[in-house]
Amino acid sequence: MISKEDKQIFMQAAFSEAEKARQKDEVPIGAVVVKDSQIIGTGHNEREEKQDATLHAETTAIRMACEYLNSWRLEGCQLFVTLEPCPMCAGAIINSRIETVYYSAFDPKAGACGSVLDLFAVEKLNHHPRAYGGLYLDQGKQILKTFFQDIRKRQKLLKKGRKNNADTL
Repeated sequence: MISKEDKQIFMQAAFSEAEKARQKDEVPIGAVVVKDSQIIGTGHNEREEKQDATLHAETTAIRMACEYLNSWRLEGCQLFVTLEPCPMCAGAIINSRIETVYYSAFDPKAGACGSVLDLFAVEKLNHHPRAYGGLYLDQGKQILKTFFQDIRKRQKLLKKGRKNNADTL
């Protein structure tokens, strides 16, 4: 059983990974894989930077944890992530045998732990991770909200700049 203090430490580590993504103008999502109260995998979104649709925070953290354990089976591991996993990531979580997922913000557009669908509850699948959402929810929502507000501000300034340039021609 993970203590409340450990959950805070691990979720804050995931938020630190999200900040790394934000600094690269990636959607700020971060993840860490934990085994025996030790972080064994970290990841943040790198889709834009590396132009690879599979480079979500979760898949990167899972890949690192598999390398660390020299096994694709992450039995007894927990995943902490700042946004509810999408279907691709939920599939990777199931296939890697992660035991428990803790996430912050819910994803009403692509969440696969209950918001849009719940892959972990599909009876015919052979592994059913437990998922707990809403951990440090306000912090998780604020990081995403600020990121998308900043994007909209930049787009508005660019549009205004293009209009001003067109007016001077």
